[in-house]
This record gives sequence, structure tokens and C-alpha cells, in this order.
Amino acid sequence: MSDSGNGTVDAGVVKKGRFRRAGLSIQSKLLIMLLAVSLVSSVIVGAIGFINGRQSLHDSAVDQLITIRSMRAAEITTAIESVRRDASLNSRNLSAQNMSTAVNAGFADLADAELDESAQAELEDYYTDVFIPELEGRSGEEYGDTAFIPESDAGKYVQSQYVTGNQDFDADYDAQLALNDSGDGTSYSAATGRYGDYFTRLVQEAGYEDALLLNVDGDVTYSAYKGVELGTNLLTGPYRDSLLSKAYSEAIATNSVNTVVLTDFDRWIPSLNVPAIWVVSPVGNDNGITGAMAFQISIDTINDVMTGKEDWKAQGLGDTGEVYLVGRDDLMRSTARRLVEDPEDYVKRLIAGGMAPTIVDRIGAIKGTVLLQPVDTKAVQEAQAGRSGTIVGRDFVGGESVTAYAPLEIEGLDWVVIARIDTAEAFEPVNVFTRNVLLSLLGIMLGVSLLSLLLAQVFTRPIHRLVGAVHRVAEGDLDVQVPQGSRDEFGDLGSAFNDMASSLRIKQELIEEQQKENEKLLHTLMPASVATKYKQGEEAITEAHENVSVVFAELVGFDDLARDMSAEEEIGLLNTLMRGFDEAAEKAGVEKVRTLRGGYLASSGLIVPRVDNIRRTVDFARNLVGVLERFNAQNGTQISLRAGVDTGTVTSGLVARTSLAYDLWGDAVNLAYRVRSVSGEPGIYVSQTVRDRTQELVTYVEAGTVETQGRTETVWKVV
Repeated sequence: MSDSGNGTVDAGVVKKGRFRRAGLSIQSKLLIMLLAVSLVSSVIVGAIGFINGRQSLHDSAVDQLITIRSMRAAEITTAIESVRRDASLNSRNLSAQNMSTAVNAGFADLADAELDESAQAELEDYYTDVFIPELEGRSGEEYGDTAFIPESDAGKYVQSQYVTGNQDFDADYDAQLALNDSGDGTSYSAATGRYGDYFTRLVQEAGYEDALLLNVDGDVTYSAYKGVELGTNLLTGPYRDSLLSKAYSEAIATNSVNTVVLTDFDRWIPSLNVPAIWVVSPVGNDNGITGAMAFQISIDTINDVMTGKEDWKAQGLGDTGEVYLVGRDDLMRSTARRLVEDPEDYVKRLIAGGMAPTIVDRIGAIKGTVLLQPVDTKAVQEAQAGRSGTIVGRDFVGGESVTAYAPLEIEGLDWVVIARIDTAEAFEPVNVFTRNVLLSLLGIMLGVSLLSLLLAQVFTRPIHRLVGAVHRVAEGDLDVQVPQGSRDEFGDLGSAFNDMASSLRIKQELIEEQQKENEKLLHTLMPASVATKYKQGEEAITEAHENVSVVFAELVGFDDLARDMSAEEEIGLLNTLMRGFDEAAEKAGVEKVRTLRGGYLASSGLIVPRVDNIRRTVDFARNLVGVLERFNAQNGTQISLRAGVDTGTVTSGLVARTSLAYDLWGDAVNLAYRVRSVSGEPGIYVSQTVRDRTQELVTYVEAGTVETQGRTETVWKVV
């Protein structure tokens, strides 16, 4: 075999390490590895993110629709309950009672008021020439010329006085509303002239479409707008089959002013066959009823709630969403959004869906769907069965929608509430997310491929990498590792290098760990500032501190307790006590200086300056008493405490460098030591300075005096 590098021939014996091993090159291996790991990871992560993200966006769109449906259901329920409550209040007040009594009496006085021939002819002409043609034109049905003329003389009379003047249904409503006294001098006109303004204000302020007053016999004795229902009898007249007639009968039958009866939408002929909701409530007091009031609720009242006053986007329904109501007869009880926004397109959809032309024409003419638009979908059927949920499928005009459905809990109404939005709009964020994920994944795969190729080319010179690793070790980076385990010519060298680096790193970690232990031990013996000076080799280490509070605590009775104990038992109890003292010190924010066999020296403001160091030391001393009380209770002992507290200037330092004894001395330490034994009794004793600074927080009694620096110091005991 020839060696092109040196021109010599190996005679069949090739030394280990110089033979080129069989297998892929480093560049090829690295390229395959990077591509495999990166691409597979990208695909897996992308797939998981795509599945989870798509489902989350899908659920979010459905949850939003459910929330809007629930909000609309709550709003329409509140609105209708408000109408019921207002109707009850308006029919029970004194004005309503007085009006009912006076107007019904005036209507009864007209029982024998026959019309002359001209007035009779004028009334018949009104129906023949005005009302019936207008009604037939709007309803598409035919009616008899006299079908709606009242049977009673009183009814005919009031219609001749109030109704026949309404010749223009598009312009005369306000004039009819203001017409309360016809000026004929009858008691009826006097009553309506006096109390009619009450109905006028109800209609204008409460927003009713109309308001009717009825007597206990079913006669409509007064109407705010003086429509053709005025003077008719709901029980025997032309409107006896209406929902208003049934509601009136039900309300009167209770003979209670607390009754309120609500009807579903019903086509009301006096309003030219426009659907209306009625709220009927008896008039009277606890002594009895004199009649009833019926308030007509318009379609607009319902539509304003269900459409958010036609501001669907602001309600979170986007460009195609809507919320509508459907009755038990599968007919809508509110107007469809598409009809409001694009009537022509809506009509085209209905025709394409096979709806009857007469219904389509009527919907297009009045631009309304109440009691006209059938909605026989799966969502409606489920809601009518009392179930709530969501479904994706065809909507009532042929498109595909996401639909949230639920029954509507309103007394007297068998409605369901449906919220829908086009599937394309509802799930548009899902589609955008899908597109973005796919584009991102393709970009990542392309980038990974290019990067892998570049890295493979760079790593074809692994010896440079190994040299770099050696330099890093020389610089102190012992965590460096090089790839190993391959069957190429650098495998053995890399393995040997890694072993060397690992060995160095382990040794370095052991050294660092020992240094940390030494550092920790040093900090347990002295503050960090003193430890720093000690490590720097200083011989005399002292520090002066101003405004430091000192506590010197002495155990009383521990020697007597320990006299009968073994050394192990004694040190065990003492350790338990000292741990409690250490915990109390940490809790109070004071620093332990040193522990004696029968005492404890601590300070506040020594290491960490504190403005409240005096309060902390007093609190700490009191906490020590609590620690001893718990210790005595647990061990059946009677150890007590004498503690002295003072504040002032102290000096701390390392007393002996070889033994590392950190101590604290100074006037404050001396005085704290002396005041503790002023009386010889257990307790917490403080200097005059400490007492003056904490007397508002702690109660003291005078315990005696001590001599210090040529003066007498008063000692105080904590009560």
C-alpha cells in the first residue's frame, strides 16, 4: 500500500491509528445526523403545534359563539322581565285605578248611544275605503267590509268619535295619540280627556307600541292610538281568537292585581297584521279589579336586543354572525341580519332555497322575518327538545354555519335562542394558522438543511476543533468536550481528550466544593466583612459600630437541671434551646454573635444597619421567653431567662487569629451584661436609653440601678 503523504510503502504491518477506518467520513456523518435530528424534530414539533393550535382556535371560536348566545339570552330575558315588571307597576298605581274606574263608567254610559245615519255611514265608509283596503294590501288576505265594526252601540260611538279620523296610517299616529277628548260632552270624553294623558306618557316614555284599557266584560274601552280595536269586545268580537283575548281571559280569571300575562308574537289586525307581543295586567287594588291594561310590545324592542341595535361587529359577531329567536312553530321571533344588511341577496337566497313566493315577497316588502321566516334546522330541533350545545351544518338560508343553540327560559314564551356565524369566518383564524404553520415548517426545514450543510463543511477539520478545545482547557474551561465514539481517525484522540478534561473537571469541582465549605464555615464564625479581611491575611481585625443594640441572655436553672444528666443529654437539651434561640433571632432580624453554655449574645444593627434595631432586640428578648416557655412545657423543666438590653457603640473583631474567635465588646455589651443581673430575678432588663426609645411600645417597671462610667444608670424591667 502506498502512502501519498510520504512516498513510502508499508510492508503489510500498519500501526494502530494510521489506518483509515472503513465507514462514512466525518462530514457525511455529521450532515446526516444534523439533517435527521433537525428535520424529524421540526416535523414532530410542527405537527404537535399544528394539531394543538388548530384545535385551540377551533374551540375558541365555538366558545366565543356560546358566550355571545348566553349574553343575548340573558339580555332578552332581562328586557322581557323588565316589560312585565313595568306593566304590573303601571297598571297598579292610583292613576291607572282612577282612569279605569272613570273611563269604564263613561263607556258604560254610552250603552244606548246610537249613531245617526250619517255617522253610521261614515264609520262604514272608513272600513270600506280606508282600513280594509290598507289591511288587505299589507296582509295579502281579503276581509269583509263590516268584519271589524263593534257590535255594541258604545263601541260604534267611540269609534265614530276617535277612530274614523285616522285616514293616513303613515302620518296620523301622533295626532291620534294626542286625541283624548272628542268634545262631544259625554262623561266618556270627559274621563278620557282627564286621564288620557296617562296613556300618552306611557307610550312616549315607556316605549310601548300601544296601550289598551279594558273593562271586566272584555270591552276595549280606551286605546292610546285609537285604533280599530277601540270599542270592540275581546271575548265576542273580531279579535276573540287572538292571543291578546286569551291573555286577557287568563288575567281576569285570577282576579288579582299581581297577575301579569305575557303573549307570544301574534299578528295584530288593528296594527295592519304586524306581529306584536302583549302584556296584560289587571287594574285595581286588594279590594278587587275594575278591568285590565294591555301593553303592546313592538318587534323593534326585541330586535334592538337581539341585534345589539344592529351593531353586530361591536358585539363580537364579525361580518356574518347573528343571534335570533325561534318559536315552537319554527318561525323566527326576531329579524335576520342578512335581511337588514342586504335585502336583495337575502330574498335571492330564500327563492333559491325553495320558499313560497308569497312569503318571500312579504319578507322583502316589510324587511322583516318575524312570524314569516321558517327555521327548521337541527339546532332548532335540539333547542326545542331542551338541550344546549353547538353544531356545524347548514343554516336556515342554505349556507354552512357554526351554530350555538339553547332553550330560552322565559315564563309564557316557548322560544329558543340561536347564535350562528358562517363557518368560513368562524374558522378563518384556523385556516390562517394552518397556512402559517406550513410555511414556517417549510422555512425551518430549508434553513436547517442549509445550516446542516454549512456545519458539516466546517467540521470537516476536526483537528482544529480539538486544538481549540485544548486551548479552552488551558484557559480554565474544564467543561469542554469533543465528540467521541465514531469510527473515524479522530475517535481515540477525542476519547482520550475527554477523559483528561473530565478528570481535570472533577478535581477542580472537588477543590471548589472544599473552598465553598471553608467559606461557609468561615461565615458561620464571623461576618462577611471580617471574613474578607481574614482571608486577605490581616492580623488585627476590628470594626467599630455605631447605634448597635445588644442582647445578653443568660439561662437560669439550667445548671441545676443538667447536674443529674449525662453529657449527651445535657448537650442535646442545650442544642434544642439554642436552635430555638437561633430561629427567634432570624425571625426578629437580629444577628447572633456567639453562643455560651448558659448564655446567648446577639445584636441588631451590627451587620445590617437598621433604624428599628432597639425594638428588634427587645422583641427578640421577649421571644426568647416564649421559646423557654415552650421548652419547659415540652420537657417538664423550669428554666428561666435573665436578659439585658442596651444600645450604643460596640467594637467587633477577631480575637485570636489561630483560634478564629469572633467577639463583640464595648460599653453597650458591658451594660447589657450588667443590667441583666440588677435584681437577680429572671426577666428582661433594659437600660434607660432602651426604655426611653421603646416606652410607647413596651411596658416597663423600674428594677434598680447600676454604676457605669462614673454615673448611675437606671435599669428597667419589661412587664
